[in-house]
Order: sequence, then C-alpha cells, then structure tokens
Amino acid sequence: MAQKIIIDTDPGIDDAMAIHMAFADPRLDVIGMTSIFGNVPTNIATRNAIRLAEMANYKTIVAGGAQIPLVRPAEPPADFVHGAEGFGTVPAAIPAGTADARSAAEFLCETCAAAPDEIIICAVGPLTNLALALRLDPAIADNAKSVIIMGGSAGYHGNVTACAEANIWNDPDAADAVFAANWDVTMVGLDVTEKTQCTPDDFDQLAMSSPRIGGFLRDAAEFYFDFHEEKTGVRSCFMHDPSAILAITEPDLFEFEAMPMRVVCDGEEIGRTMRHEKGDRPDIKVAMDVKSDMARQKFLAVVANADSISESRKVG
Repeated sequence: MAQKIIIDTDPGIDDAMAIHMAFADPRLDVIGMTSIFGNVPTNIATRNAIRLAEMANYKTIVAGGAQIPLVRPAEPPADFVHGAEGFGTVPAAIPAGTADARSAAEFLCETCAAAPDEIIICAVGPLTNLALALRLDPAIADNAKSVIIMGGSAGYHGNVTACAEANIWNDPDAADAVFAANWDVTMVGLDVTEKTQCTPDDFDQLAMSSPRIGGFLRDAAEFYFDFHEEKTGVRSCFMHDPSAILAITEPDLFEFEAMPMRVVCDGEEIGRTMRHEKGDRPDIKVAMDVKSDMARQKFLAVVANADSISESRKVG
C-alpha cells in the first residue's frame, strides 16, 4: 500500500521538482497539499500547487495556508530565486480547480485525525501551517505518522544569512514550535540538500523522457540555474525539496543523527537551527550525510516516468 503524505509547500521551482517526483512515485499517495508563503505569496503558492496537480492529472486536495508568520512581519518572497510567479520565466497559468474551503491547519488536523498514524507530513516551506495546526489541535502530534522537514542545518550554515536557511528564517518562531512538539520529526537540511546537485544536462534528459512535465521542469529550472551560477560559479542547482521526498522513499541514502533542536528567534543569528541543550525536548532525526549521486539518480529516474504515469491516470 502506498504511503499517504501531505506536502506543505510554497511552489517554487524545487518544490515543483519534489511534487512531480512524489506524483510519479507509485509508492506515495499524495492525499493533499497545503500552501504557505516563502518562495511566493500564499495565494500564488495555492494556485501553483493546484496547477502542478492538474499538470500531472493527479486528483488531490489543496488547502490554502497562512499568509504571514506567527509573530513577525512577512519577509519579501524569494522572487530572485524562483521568479515572480514561482516557476522562473514560465508564465503564470490559472488552474481549473480551486482550493479546499478549509485552512491548511484545519485540513492537516482533520485529515490526520481521520487516519491516525498513517500520514506523513512533508513540509518543504516555512513551518507556519504546522505550528498553527499544533495550536488548533495538539493531538496532531500523535495523529501524524511523522513529519519530514526540508529546512535548517545542523552546522553553522545558511542560504539567507551565514547561519539561517530560508524556510526556517521565514518563520523561526513556527519552526521552534514544531521542533519543541512531541512528534516524530526528521530534518533534512542544507547539510545534505546542497550535496546533491543536478545540471542542465540532467533536465534536458528529463525533457526528452517526459516532454510535458520534464520539459516544464527544464524550462522552470533555467531561472534556478541562473541564480545558482551567480552564487556558486557553477551552472547546477541544489536538490533541496526533492531531498525531503527522498527521505521518505529512500531513507537508506541518508545518515541521521538524533538530537533535540531549537531555533534562534531573535538577534543576529535569527533563523539558526542548533542543538537544544536543556534536555526538555524530544530528539529529532537530523540528516547529516547523503549518498548524493544515488540521490540524484533516484530523482531523475522517478521523474523520467512522470508523463507516462500522468497519462495512465488520465486514461484511468
């Protein structure tokens, strides 16, 4: 039986890569997506999530999420990384479907309560929706099977500041609340996501294997490659959000270390994730290393079949 997951997301180019990988993997059942600000404002994230599902002929629920962080003003969206509409220079498109009437927090709580210990929440954006779900119904910590987070870093490393990763930095208070809660959390951070990279040649191959979905990802990724090349000098891109999906389907590719974590919520190091020393929080599993070439190959192999799997759903 396929593993049920809900993807909490701010699509986003690497979000699109992760979502299409999940849609194309028969081992996963994406029963819903919840949207959040970050790469784009929440309304665009909601639209983009629906668009991605329709592109793949994937019937799933999309619930709109929080529009601002828990306690602080919202930061500007990362349009310099993902483009104003989220998918680089690929034009905006209005999907046929609409969002669920429930908020993301309501959808998360109700769906996990209806299927206790069956659903993995995979959060690849800021963690505001998860923190709001914990406030709405603390039992979600027991009802969710586990939570996989793309965010943070075990080491002193960041991609927004010297020590803060973007998803955590966008709402550090929410992330700290998620780390403090008593549920099964895995953090897939920059320690591993920056070790796995794809190149334009990789996406050209995806476009050949799956011209519609692979071609879309290739076209969107050009903007992403531009950003990374300017930052690193190499025309490649990090596999941030796909790594979180791989932590569900291919956990043996990663090395994990158990430790309690906290988030710095004030001062110069705001958004930094670090070991919590007080002994009053549960351990979380922190991905410390990855078999990066195998991770890259797994991503490419799954997404190569995206068009054929999408067409089979259309026929069905």
